[in-house]
Amino acid sequence: MIRSMAVRSDFSLELQIEQTQKEANFEEVRGAIDSALQYMRSGRSRNRRGGRTLVTLLEQARSVAVQAQEWQVVRLLQDSLDYAEGRILNPDFKDRHRLYEDGKRSIIRRDFIAQNIWTITKCSAEAIQEHLKDHPDATATDLLSYFQSLSRDALFLDAPEDRPGRYRILRGSDEMAVWLERVLRERIDIEDPREAARRIVMSPEALSVLVSDEDGFMLLKAKELQRRSADLAKLRRVAENPLASEVDLQRALQGQHWIFGGRFIGEAARRRFVQGDEIDLPLIRGDGSLHIVELKRSMSLRTPLVKRYRNAWVPTSPVHDAVGQAVNYLVGLDENRDRIRKDLGIETRRASAVVLIGHPAAHPEIPEEEINDALRTLNTHLNRVEVLTYKELIESAERSLGDPPSPAAV
Repeated sequence: MIRSMAVRSDFSLELQIEQTQKEANFEEVRGAIDSALQYMRSGRSRNRRGGRTLVTLLEQARSVAVQAQEWQVVRLLQDSLDYAEGRILNPDFKDRHRLYEDGKRSIIRRDFIAQNIWTITKCSAEAIQEHLKDHPDATATDLLSYFQSLSRDALFLDAPEDRPGRYRILRGSDEMAVWLERVLRERIDIEDPREAARRIVMSPEALSVLVSDEDGFMLLKAKELQRRSADLAKLRRVAENPLASEVDLQRALQGQHWIFGGRFIGEAARRRFVQGDEIDLPLIRGDGSLHIVELKRSMSLRTPLVKRYRNAWVPTSPVHDAVGQAVNYLVGLDENRDRIRKDLGIETRRASAVVLIGHPAAHPEIPEEEINDALRTLNTHLNRVEVLTYKELIESAERSLGDPPSPAAV
């Protein structure tokens, strides 16, 4: 699949690359870095150029520095790449490399952080003292539990109209918002369920109406079923379109994790967990583990899914190549399991994958039953990867909605 990425190219990055070039001792390293700088500066109207080309030039410069064993330059170029691709935030980048203020650390940011830490610790001490007044027998475990719940409720800080300059934290707001977010996410099409839940939690009137109206839940459920049916019809149209690309199929599937079954609670916020690998659709199971969806073409797949071999139908090379790609993703996730779990809270040791590829209608000369049987036989010999056609996925989702197969599927 062809993937695009947003690459940041700004004055801070240019300054840092200039500093990196000065650190280089070998001419070939300085020349490779200069190629990246010249490309950045070649934009029109003094705009700096970025994109995949800049990333490639920085990666090439890093490789030259590795060959020259200039490890300090390698580290600095890795920082350049991380910043360009959004893995380092701008304030951290500036502070780490002392890009401004004659190399001095930012006094303003230092004082800002100090003031915030002082405020937080002072408020925390006061909250604990107040809790101990009402619960003098509280243990250390009780205090920790109270403090953790208080910190979560702080996300729903309220500013009462009748008390200017004062704020309040409503106890229990976090639990209510989490419950409400799940209701909205599963039963109605809202662009940002978390923000909607926040608005309702901060509006006691709206929350009271929603909670007390039991019939409202039935209406929400009916609306959600209607939306899912419409989204499934859209996916079918894309999957049966001979001109549809992998990108078209990905767009039709995004945000529709329910199509893959009730085991999944949503999509992961990011698609890149391992350097160099970008997952088409990363789904999250109820136990917090990752499930990979690898997308291939549907009707526009040039090679049939199966072929006749020694009196039997067997999967062709595109199917095996796609399975191999999914397996490589799983290997990378296994090798980086500790880092991913620590940084993102996602378990990858139990990760699995599904490959969506092809459609029986693309090759009417091959009986659909033979295609399905050949892929099912393959699946019985695979451990963590499953292969499905788009038609199988769609018809399974239709059955979960209680809808009869569409005429095109019969």
